[in-house]
Amino acid sequence: MSVHLRPEEIEAESFRVIDAEVGSHSWGPDQWPVVRRAIHTSADFDYARSMVFSPDAVPRALEALTSGRGIVTDTTMALSGIAKPRLERFGISVSCFVADPDVARRAREQGITRSILALRAGASDRGNGIFVIGNAPTALFELIRLVREEGLRPDLVVGLPVGFVGAAESKEALLALEHEVPEVPFITNRGRKGGSNVAAAVVNALLIMAMEG
Repeated sequence: MSVHLRPEEIEAESFRVIDAEVGSHSWGPDQWPVVRRAIHTSADFDYARSMVFSPDAVPRALEALTSGRGIVTDTTMALSGIAKPRLERFGISVSCFVADPDVARRAREQGITRSILALRAGASDRGNGIFVIGNAPTALFELIRLVREEGLRPDLVVGLPVGFVGAAESKEALLALEHEVPEVPFITNRGRKGGSNVAAAVVNALLIMAMEG
């Protein structure tokens, strides 16, 4: 391959390779761009098998984005990975409270993770509706608790925490939530894999679709 290809040409070629290697699949036309971008970001074809969408996740996500609903991330890496020009197009704010000194202080005092308190801080602002979790299972578990016990109704949950302790379990808890509170849309995957980069890629794919729509 030529090293002189422009960025957009490299991306197009990457997508061609992904399409060819995955071959036929059962993803719908509104789901495949999200799955493909997750693969593109991670070079991991397992996402072609492990991703899960609630029935109306993509249209609900596009509605939330075009309405300017705020985004809360669990890490600054996920926040940094979401394309800011696309956010500006819809007047979307994006926030992450995990590095907030007050959150850190209260987490020490209460003996819980910063991710839990950071999630609560983001959820307390009614302008926020999209929750993007790519690292901390505790943040996803807390979000699920807020839905079950305190009536939180996110516009979208992107639940892709990564790791060996609680990551797979938190995603299964999110999947189970579909039967209890079906009005909460989500995009997730099964298993230990995930990450802030993949979570941001999912949001970027949705933003591109919103701009094209």
